[in-house]
Amino acid sequence: MVLNMIKIAVFLFLTGFGIVGNISVFVNCMFIFLVSSEKKSVHLILIHLAFTNILMLSCRGMQKTIEAFGLRNFQDDVGCKTVVYLQRVARGLSICTTSLLTVVQAIAISPRASRWRRLQPRSAWNILPLLIFFWILNAVISINLPFYIKYINIMNISETRKSENYCYFLPEIWIIRSIFLFLMVLRDAGFQGVMGWASGYMVFLLHKHHQHVFYLQTSKLLYRTPPEKKAAQSVLLLMLCFLFFYWTDSFLSFYSTVSSGNNFITVTIQDFLTVGHAILSSFVLIHRDGHLCFWK
Repeated sequence: MVLNMIKIAVFLFLTGFGIVGNISVFVNCMFIFLVSSEKKSVHLILIHLAFTNILMLSCRGMQKTIEAFGLRNFQDDVGCKTVVYLQRVARGLSICTTSLLTVVQAIAISPRASRWRRLQPRSAWNILPLLIFFWILNAVISINLPFYIKYINIMNISETRKSENYCYFLPEIWIIRSIFLFLMVLRDAGFQGVMGWASGYMVFLLHKHHQHVFYLQTSKLLYRTPPEKKAAQSVLLLMLCFLFFYWTDSFLSFYSTVSSGNNFITVTIQDFLTVGHAILSSFVLIHRDGHLCFWK
């Protein structure tokens, strides 16, 4: 009991810390986006990523707050469905938005003569249809959730299958569960594949840039790393953070399923992994903020 309360307290502290960090990124990028004469697509993507992180952290933090203080009467069946649904949608949006950010930055640092440079968005508004598509895609992929999530106070506990403390997951029809699981796997694999390609391309370009800088330095010529190259390094760091949290969480989820049981340590680690990227990414962006302002 004591360990569980300590876990919840630490979780809520880190979640609040992450929300504040993402709000800072959101406000900063929104200010730059509004006052700048040239609307940069990367700022719109960062605004969307920060908003997605805030949404995910708020939903998860609300669940833990209700669990910690026993505020089950604070929420009804509709609220329960909404919070879990929005958290799932926000998780999908995080994958899609991080992938888009990686691709846009890879295009931005590609050579001007490269055919990939032709794909560079001419304005930030060219990105907006993609962000809307991400919302529609993830809303559809998670549309099955509200139909089998029930609030604890309106049902018989013996009918439950999986607990979320005050929200319960009812058994699903096998074929429906398989379809939506396939769509989730397809989405994750597709966007992470694109993310991996763009990241590999950036590593290749940064390696060539490093060799060029090394040649100039050995030739005793002054050379400064362009801001977009530093921004690419920030995106790679952000992507590595995402992949670490995603694959570690996936591995533990698979382990829990195979072992047919959840011990306290595994559940605790998974709780933190669920929100880890949303928390850490904001501070990666804040740390690199001086470079973000120059992103194209």
